[in-house]
Amino acid sequence: MASSKRRVPSQRSGGWQAFALLTLLSWSGSVLCFATQHSTVRPLSHLQQPLTTKGRIRNPIFAAVPTSDDANNESTTPYIIPPGGAHIIPRKLVFDDLDKRLLKISLPVIANFAISPLIGAVDFFWVNRMGNPLAVAGQAAANQVFNSIFWIASFLPSITAILISKENARGNKEGVRDAVCQAIFVGILFAVFSTTLMMAFPEKVLSAVLDTSAPALAYAKPYLMIRALASLPALISLVGFSAFRGILDTVTPVKISSFANLFNAVLDPIFIFTLAMGVPGAALATLASEIVSAVSYLTLMRKQKMVEIRRLLKIPSWKQLSPLLKGGAALQLRNISLNLTFLAVTRATQAIDSRGIAANAHALSIQTFQIGGIVLLALSSVAQTIVPNDLEVGGKRNAKITSNRMMRWGILLGAALGGLQMALLPFLMKTTPLEEVCAAARVPATLSCLYQVINGMVFIGEGIMIGTGSFLQLSLGTVVATAGVLWALRVFPPTMGLTGVWIGFGVFNTLRLLSVLIHQLVNGPLAPRNIEEAGAK
Repeated sequence: MASSKRRVPSQRSGGWQAFALLTLLSWSGSVLCFATQHSTVRPLSHLQQPLTTKGRIRNPIFAAVPTSDDANNESTTPYIIPPGGAHIIPRKLVFDDLDKRLLKISLPVIANFAISPLIGAVDFFWVNRMGNPLAVAGQAAANQVFNSIFWIASFLPSITAILISKENARGNKEGVRDAVCQAIFVGILFAVFSTTLMMAFPEKVLSAVLDTSAPALAYAKPYLMIRALASLPALISLVGFSAFRGILDTVTPVKISSFANLFNAVLDPIFIFTLAMGVPGAALATLASEIVSAVSYLTLMRKQKMVEIRRLLKIPSWKQLSPLLKGGAALQLRNISLNLTFLAVTRATQAIDSRGIAANAHALSIQTFQIGGIVLLALSSVAQTIVPNDLEVGGKRNAKITSNRMMRWGILLGAALGGLQMALLPFLMKTTPLEEVCAAARVPATLSCLYQVINGMVFIGEGIMIGTGSFLQLSLGTVVATAGVLWALRVFPPTMGLTGVWIGFGVFNTLRLLSVLIHQLVNGPLAPRNIEEAGAK
């Protein structure tokens, strides 16, 4: 075992090309976002105009934000209203002021989401260079456990961003500061609990995804114990990202992520190979980058008076914490369902074979998915903040325009990103030197490309649900989807192997899409009939 950790395999040129490609994809977005740094996002005050002109209703899905041309020419996008609501497909597509506004906000967020998975991609690349499938399987299992425990507190960034977005729209700086400090306080409490749990009982928590006799456990345990120390800095970084996102400053997080990920990229080969630390070296490099990120966020938030150190040490009152905790409690059902889903997927993958081939191939397929998934997840994050901002300033009708425009983006980008992933698939297969892993990953990676069309609508639709405060409906929809994937994991993997696991992913996201459509068209706050009732009142 020890010798396999320290072995330095030959560096294949194809692997270096793939690593360069992953780095380029993740970092190129940061260059694009800096072009928007000094641009101004238009305020929403101009949205207070009626949504009709010359007796016709503006297209609530593709209509432009009112511009000077609208004022002079009273022009509208051709639009048909069937009984019960709007057509989802307009007669023509336009790129107008609303799209430009969304683009200015979204580009830096996309860049930040593109950079963040680079930590995992870089770790995956260098651990793969060890030429030991068990090392990759152990690292993947430990990361899944860490992420599952960490996800229990994942309501913090979502709820914090919504609260800050609303307070920022009202111009309440004190409210923004309170929301940030309360989120960090809750994060500190959770970090103490989660870090203690993973460091004191590593075998117990890893048993959720690995058998006690699994060979990969020897690599997973030391990785997890070091990674556990990153809980607190990672939570501070998440709250910091949400704070800046809530005030519509989406450029600052990109700068911090770029610097932290560069730090990780430099340390990985040094710790893993030069210092012969193997898999624990990857965990140590990740921990260092998380600390750099957390310190950067705290420094900048303090400089902008978004946080006060003395408030972090003061226990907030129930009145102050209740909006955060009540929203978080409603989202916990969703988080538990997501955790159960991914733990079940990881366990099913690890059970396919004991050599780590399936787990290695699954990790490669996940890396393939992240090329497009990070963009769609970023837009989901944008929806979580821009929809409540528009609701606060412009009301339901204008929030509906924004949400439907983002859904259009989801459909188009999902298709485009799926095609891009498919084109890059041969290059990504070169990230592993093991031909057996490539063969096992080929079909699942292809399925991950095809699923992006569904994911585009699912991720943005669920972001809108969070933005409108529909936490319980979102959670119940996720519970149904989890039931579906658990059924699929019992039926398909025994006969189809890793491909069956990814068919389960398809079932999972299809059921989530159904929940999104019900919210959008039937019973959500921005459903057509609810907007009409609000207008009548």
